[in-house]
Amino acid sequence: MELADLRCTDHPTEAEIRQQLDRIFASAEFHSPQRGRAFLQFIVDETLAGRSEFLKAFTIANIVFGRNVSFDAQNDPVVRIEAGRMRRALERYYLIVGRDDRVVVTIPKGGYVPSFTYAESGKVTGAITPFAASPATERDPAVDPSSPAPFTGSPNRPWIRYALPVGAVLVAIAALVHAPLASVFAAITGPPDRPTVADSTFPKILVEQFQSNAGAAGTGDIAQGLRDEVIGQLAKFKDIVVIANPATADESATEEPRYALQGSVRLEDSQIRSLVRLIRTADGAVVWANSYDGDMRSQGLFQIQEDIAQRVAGTVAQPYGTIFQTDADGLAKEGASGGFDGYACTLAYYSYRMSMNGASHDAAKDCLQRATQHNPNDATHWALLSLTNLDEFRFASKLHRPSSPAPLQRAVQAAQKAISVDPQNPRALQALMLVSFFQNDIDTALRAGAAAYAANPNDAEVAGEYGLRLSMSGKWQSGCELVSSAVNKSAGPKGYYEVGMALCAFMRGDLQAAELWSRMSDLEYNPMHRLVLLSILGAAGKREEGKQQQDWLQSNAPALMKNIRKEVSIRLQRAEDQERFFAGLRAAGTPVASSDTPVSTQ
Repeated sequence: MELADLRCTDHPTEAEIRQQLDRIFASAEFHSPQRGRAFLQFIVDETLAGRSEFLKAFTIANIVFGRNVSFDAQNDPVVRIEAGRMRRALERYYLIVGRDDRVVVTIPKGGYVPSFTYAESGKVTGAITPFAASPATERDPAVDPSSPAPFTGSPNRPWIRYALPVGAVLVAIAALVHAPLASVFAAITGPPDRPTVADSTFPKILVEQFQSNAGAAGTGDIAQGLRDEVIGQLAKFKDIVVIANPATADESATEEPRYALQGSVRLEDSQIRSLVRLIRTADGAVVWANSYDGDMRSQGLFQIQEDIAQRVAGTVAQPYGTIFQTDADGLAKEGASGGFDGYACTLAYYSYRMSMNGASHDAAKDCLQRATQHNPNDATHWALLSLTNLDEFRFASKLHRPSSPAPLQRAVQAAQKAISVDPQNPRALQALMLVSFFQNDIDTALRAGAAAYAANPNDAEVAGEYGLRLSMSGKWQSGCELVSSAVNKSAGPKGYYEVGMALCAFMRGDLQAAELWSRMSDLEYNPMHRLVLLSILGAAGKREEGKQQQDWLQSNAPALMKNIRKEVSIRLQRAEDQERFFAGLRAAGTPVASSDTPVSTQ
């Protein structure tokens, strides 16, 4: 059957397709290296020539990438990786400069046969399958054979479903650079009747086989054991997807894991040294590396392996850790490049917590609301939405929000939803802990905190927040140990847990250490940090220095200064701790209202 006999007027012509391909290649917004362009050119040429049934991984690897006849798609994912990169490059092109192009080129997941459709006046026809009598698709060996066939057409543009995912990416960028949310959505997503945020796509990390020095007996088993322990510790984090064996991954394995964790173990007498590094697979860059030593004479082998695995997992996967920092930096530098989807809302939240301003708060909240609407079964996004609403209550002065119980109620509802979706999710338990604490339900708060910490003790953010709630509930010794651990692991926004350490020192009477910790906290992050310093300076008799802090607070946080007792009492639960704090403020010359009498600070 001839090509011309199979064409119909509802499908792009060969000339139109080739013109569109030339337009894509000529665009500065089509981000793909030469070998990616060669891949796209080859699969388009073969499809137009009626040979789409030959577009198998083996054929593409041999002809495009120069692999020899021993190529094994199970062990060499080069074709799947390039297909994933090309899908993202095409998505970016059509979102940024190709929005009005008449011909749309896509590569449906599940195979390597491209689809060519019209996108005229919002109308899209089916895929141009007439170029092959029986178009073939190639599923990954691990893909469930019962999964749906590849996407070949839609009543809407096939790329439109990515409009909000990339919009979500720009929300994260807005959070990072403090751009107003309205201008971001107006520029990219258009009117508010666009589709909602797509499903979350958390970063995937492939844990490769750890190497060992062949000269030492048993080192191979130690390396394997350490790798297994690392996998187990990483899997406790709900914001990443851990891949142990790419050959058994699901259909999403057509997308290259964003990161690969590599390691090695050397054994000499009783000494163990492990080298671990995190690789960004897109360019092979080493984004983090460290070495760990252990002595089997003082520690058992299992304990050494567990300690190393916990340290690796905590450094790499915790909030504000290596993966978060790398992804957030990538969003800020490269803009909307696709592939992040709803994970951008997670990045937007943590970026907002680092900047703590109204614009980034609104950007994160908007993104999380869209994410929960689209996927109500994502406990992490419900939890983060709860924490974002809670901040309007506990950080009202910093975010310039009116004092109101409404945000707390919204936070409670979102936390309850998160727990109903996944009662074991550490972030959901963290949200429940915090909303319960600020509702003055301390027993529930501490039970939730204990459960969150037990679910993932490697999560320094969970440990730090639990430590703060323990401390402010009067359990200063155990709480301050966890806060100290969070500080040592560089958890949280800059200076967030340092102010907790300042309170720990203040409550035990070490005013010198308290002032030092307080000044190490970020005084610009939250006016409460300055209030802590003011109380410490007052207790230390440094009234002149305290006056500087008081003047700043009266000028920049007048609402806080009018409600000092309320703001302190919802944080410090014991009356004796509150009175110690108030005594420091009074010594600094700051009046504090009685429990039922407002005090003017003007």
